[in-house]
Amino acid sequence: MEQPLLGGASARRCCSLSTLKAWLPVLSWLPRYRLKWLQMDLLAGLTVGLTTVPQALAYAEVAELPVQFGLYSSFMGGFIYTLLGTSKDVTLGPTAIMSLLCASVVGGEPHRAALLSLLCGLIQAGMAILRLGFLLDFISYPVIKGFTCAAAVTIGFSQVKNILGIQGVPREFVWEVYYTFYKIPESRVGDVVLGLLCLLLLVMLTYMKSSLGSEDDSTSSRAARKLVWTVATMRNALVVSAASLVAFSWDAFGHHVFTLTGKTTQGLPPFQPPPTSDTTANGTVVSFGEIVKGFGGGLAVIPFMGLLESIAIAKAFASQNDYRINANQELLAIGVTNVMGSFVSAYPVTGSFGRTAVNSQTGVCTPAGGIVTSIIVLLSLAFLMPAFYYIPKASLAAVIICAVAPMVDYRVVAKMWRIHKLDLLPFCVTFLMSFWEVQYGIIGGVAVSGVLLLYSTARPQIKVSDQGLLVMELGSGLSFPATEYLSHVIHTQALQVSPPRSVVLDCHHVSVIDYTVVSELRDLLRQFKLREVQFIFSGVQVSLRITIILQNNSKYLK
Repeated sequence: MEQPLLGGASARRCCSLSTLKAWLPVLSWLPRYRLKWLQMDLLAGLTVGLTTVPQALAYAEVAELPVQFGLYSSFMGGFIYTLLGTSKDVTLGPTAIMSLLCASVVGGEPHRAALLSLLCGLIQAGMAILRLGFLLDFISYPVIKGFTCAAAVTIGFSQVKNILGIQGVPREFVWEVYYTFYKIPESRVGDVVLGLLCLLLLVMLTYMKSSLGSEDDSTSSRAARKLVWTVATMRNALVVSAASLVAFSWDAFGHHVFTLTGKTTQGLPPFQPPPTSDTTANGTVVSFGEIVKGFGGGLAVIPFMGLLESIAIAKAFASQNDYRINANQELLAIGVTNVMGSFVSAYPVTGSFGRTAVNSQTGVCTPAGGIVTSIIVLLSLAFLMPAFYYIPKASLAAVIICAVAPMVDYRVVAKMWRIHKLDLLPFCVTFLMSFWEVQYGIIGGVAVSGVLLLYSTARPQIKVSDQGLLVMELGSGLSFPATEYLSHVIHTQALQVSPPRSVVLDCHHVSVIDYTVVSELRDLLRQFKLREVQFIFSGVQVSLRITIILQNNSKYLK
């Protein structure tokens, strides 16, 4: 009697362990961890860390926050994702798009940015627990491309003022364009020269990395390619460091020719929950409800865009490196990262394509590489913040412009035109509305895509041919929005002509049908019978139960 009990207990333990591994993927790879993996993870984490620090400082500028908040947002993801992530390559942290969305919602207020991160994380984690990841499928590719193209243009142009060294330019895109050109005579020569030099260096290093060949496999050639690849990969850190050294040198001699980042808060951020109320400059207390109301549509758009961006990156690199991810677990990892990040004053983060590519190319073996990256960021916060005073804003602007330039994919317009011209409608709506408010662009694009999807459902393709009697071939499933259209076609083509004509409804391609359609078809059967003509169903694939409901006489089914 005891043996089955032991077997049952063993089965329960295995089931519990399997469930635990599903929620904590680190338990799947940590017991098999090797020294070789440690070496590769250290190298990848160090490389990504040196890429992360300058990018985080730059993206904080896009989010209209003090630069240290970019670093506050960059270290929590490495620790959390190591425990909960299912991709070895993905790195979580600030990105250009999330920074732009954050700026549009919180307007450069750090406390509200942290609260936004908390709320976004709770929404994302809730979606993961409830298995609602399928909702992301309703954001179509044209909407995503329209948004990313508009975001790239908006982010890139917002940095022109820092290249020129001009002040007092408003954030709204139309006015930003106007005042940037209006204030060109106020440009600072030092910022312009330094900014253009940084841009030139970054473009050159990017081109050198992309043009690396493998024709010559000699040892010296491999070493040279590796050196070029290393320098080009760390180009952001090298360019920003060189620009800071130049700025420090001029400043030491009393020549203040560059616009500098200025004083930053040194040390690690305090670990505390984000404030749920705020106080304005005139002493007015803003309640939690008023803050959330002020977030508006951004509270829906930012969690979705964060999930969409990160999962798309994870799927791309999983396919490239031949492993699988768990999409719902990825949602949980991002959600928990944003929740925990809010306790260290972080703003919402997601997966970064550029840093994930660096991670993959460096040969990372497990998510543990993110721990090394996070330690690099923490060391920068602890010891390097005084040095960040001398970082010229023009150099950070150059880093941002080079990071977002590849996002402007003009070739996608021609592809949509060739494949499905109607896809240009949600693309254009999203692109144009994003210049008004970025969250409205996504909402507008999703709305247009939804209308097009509903229209195609309500107007299914019906091919009519005359073969002595009318044959109507349905091109897809039937659901209640299509009922009126189907009835209209049958009435005009068969019942309202003189004499009335028999109809064969070819349902070979129909795999879905609902009760509203069934009711309408039963009514049509009755009308055909009254006119003494036949209404025959051919190739019915739906369930027998519906078939029985449909038929009053089996002769109508083939």
